[in-house]
Amino acid sequence: MRRALPSLLLLAIPLFAACQGTKADYERSDALPQLLQGKVYRMSVNPHWLEGGKRFWYNIDTGPDVRETYLVDARNGAKELAFDREKLAKALSGKLGKAVSPDRLTPSILGFQGGKIVISTQGKRWLLDRKSYAIQELEGNAAGLPVDSLPAFLPPHPSGSGEETMLTLTNQSKETVDVYWVGTDGSRTKYHTLKPGDSVVQHTYAGHVWLFTTTGGQALAAYEATAGDCAAVFDGTVPARPQGRRRPNGAESPDGKWRALIRDTDVWVHPTTGEDVRLSTDGKADDSYGGPFVWSPNGKYLLAVRTEAGQQHPIHMVRSSPTDQLQPEYITLDYLKPGDKIPHPRLVIFDVAGHKPIPIDTATTPNPWDFSEYHWSPDSKELYFVYNQRGHQVLRLMAADAATGKVRTVVEETSPTFIDYQAKLWVHYLDKTGEALWMSERSGYNHIYLVDLKSGKMKPVTQGQWMVRSVESVDEEKREMLLRIMGHDPKQDPYHFHYARVGFEGGFTALTDGDGTHRLTWAPDGETYLDTYSRVDLPPVTELRRASDGKKLALLETADDSALKATGWSEPERFVAKGRDGKTDIWGIIEKPTNFDPTKKYPVIESIYAGPQDFFVPKAFAPFRTPSKIAELGFIVVQIDGMGTDWRGKAFHDVCYQNLADAGFPDRILWMKAAAATRPWMDLSRVGVYGTSAGGQSAASAVMRFGDFYKAAVADCGCHDNRMDKIWWNELWMGWPVGPAYAANSNVTAAKDLKGKLYLMVGEVDTNVDPASTMQVADALIKAGKDFDLLVYPGSNHGVLGHPYAFRRMEDFFVRWAFGIEPGK
Repeated sequence: MRRALPSLLLLAIPLFAACQGTKADYERSDALPQLLQGKVYRMSVNPHWLEGGKRFWYNIDTGPDVRETYLVDARNGAKELAFDREKLAKALSGKLGKAVSPDRLTPSILGFQGGKIVISTQGKRWLLDRKSYAIQELEGNAAGLPVDSLPAFLPPHPSGSGEETMLTLTNQSKETVDVYWVGTDGSRTKYHTLKPGDSVVQHTYAGHVWLFTTTGGQALAAYEATAGDCAAVFDGTVPARPQGRRRPNGAESPDGKWRALIRDTDVWVHPTTGEDVRLSTDGKADDSYGGPFVWSPNGKYLLAVRTEAGQQHPIHMVRSSPTDQLQPEYITLDYLKPGDKIPHPRLVIFDVAGHKPIPIDTATTPNPWDFSEYHWSPDSKELYFVYNQRGHQVLRLMAADAATGKVRTVVEETSPTFIDYQAKLWVHYLDKTGEALWMSERSGYNHIYLVDLKSGKMKPVTQGQWMVRSVESVDEEKREMLLRIMGHDPKQDPYHFHYARVGFEGGFTALTDGDGTHRLTWAPDGETYLDTYSRVDLPPVTELRRASDGKKLALLETADDSALKATGWSEPERFVAKGRDGKTDIWGIIEKPTNFDPTKKYPVIESIYAGPQDFFVPKAFAPFRTPSKIAELGFIVVQIDGMGTDWRGKAFHDVCYQNLADAGFPDRILWMKAAAATRPWMDLSRVGVYGTSAGGQSAASAVMRFGDFYKAAVADCGCHDNRMDKIWWNELWMGWPVGPAYAANSNVTAAKDLKGKLYLMVGEVDTNVDPASTMQVADALIKAGKDFDLLVYPGSNHGVLGHPYAFRRMEDFFVRWAFGIEPGK
């Protein structure tokens, strides 16, 4: 029997609470993903290129159960319907003697023959007259077109999934074969047995993988279906299994005469003829040689890495309820944590002909975190490499003399906080000119520099108060790069992805300009590209543009979200407010429920992730995101990128240094106050927060350190104490050696200051963040006499909120707290 709420508590509950968090709200929330699915039309253009990039075609949904195929001349942007589906279906029905549905018709356009087009559908090739709709079956290669099937590969990979298509499976080998569908988990399901010469048409989806095997199950060839009708023809040829990505140099010498190997902790080389040669004699079990092997171009020198072992740091977990046995399972992982002794690498060059090592001077590379980006000069005299010092405050591009091991510094980066090597370490060597392209934040923004490798002189290739997000490609002949950039247009959201072509010696060609975040799809000939952009409040727009100058040739599609909005859905609202310094713009979004009523008051829930490795507020259009389910229960949900996150410049980013507990909260609180000042339906007397991993750390910190503002939190699998979490992530942002800042930022330290309601969640076998970190917070809360909730999820790894049960428990927690009612009543 439910106890009646005390009368005083009833008075404290707002009258409007009865119509939020109710059974109807839960039902609507649960139905939301299905309700919003398939409600946006003309959303995605997937080009199928013809004639090397001169023309292309694409299928697109234009309405409920309505699909059209368009043909586009990429040279001028002329666009036309490729065919009338009703007329084509009727013509095919007459030829095949059976009904062909226009709704399931997804022909592939293969090419042109005079004024007619060649298509593939229903397992056959046809010549279609687009005026009269006379259709003729083509035998063999009657159209003079390639008849190759989809490319074969091994081993098979798990299936993806795209639009519906038809796949013709043909066995042209001399043996009977079985055909399996490879599932998204890599499992195999048998569909067909094909005798020599047999063929079958299989309904499937783009991205599905189909595997031909012997009748005994031995893999022969795999094929991945593409959009539009396609064919997989097994002719008895078994593709070679890849040996991994081939490097310009590796275990095999450039002339093919030697292969490097490790035997009994030492370096040996194996010749094409003769006896193996031992190059080192000092390898030990705890200080052994290993790869990568990097040969000089002339084959005279070989680089290897000798590494002194670090310590082991085992962590132990119990899987209480394994699926394959009754008794619990004991799990031990080797898991280095901040301050632990790490492996100590040293670089050694070997003179192969002289059978002797040439140690590289270690005095110039003290206490290395790692070495990377190895590259020999074309004349084999110097080895270039990047040295990253532990603590991540020194990063150098260095050159070692092959004959002596003497090392010089080409470029040095230093920082009193950190150098973001995990996102912004990039170098491209230009052998013909003795230069390198180098990425650096030395100006306060991430940019590219041209470096003379002999003198070390640098000059900026890009500069300004904006960021290079990534280098997409380098054209050494033209001396230009394709860049993905952020913040270049001061009138747009600084987190939008844009693209530009930049010359090594200057010149900037913008390839995108629409107000949104962009992605490009290039024609095979590189002459044109499709630019698709969107925002959270703007459905996708797709344009055809010219590569030489970025000029728009045609507007191909503007997505139609009218059916989506008819459900009551409204796009997230973008909002910008000033941060703690009163000058810096802080960006975020606001989501409302589909039955939003501006006359009501809504508690606010922040979905938080404040990890310094990126930014996290969504920028691209999506009909549904998981936070929308929470909003549907009667909340306003916000997401914000505060100071300390990445890609707004070094000063913005540096706020996180030895200060992860800050998590941008001063900016987040100001942002919400500014938003609520003009949105009276945002009730800031009831603000909750939830997050996973680093977001879980921040969520718990919110009600411990900022409990006057945040009143309730769900902290999922949080890295609550940075001394307990993985070494690389925490030493990068919190520094090395481990100092007082680690304890000061710990939620264990702050547990005594808990003011609001807190729900801790953790997976009992979390291999990402040691689950003991959550339990130590629970222990500190108990010792401080603080009430809290705890869910230890049996068998779960990292991210408990990914389980429907845990997500529902979070929803119930917020409903009880915000509305004072039993959820779903």
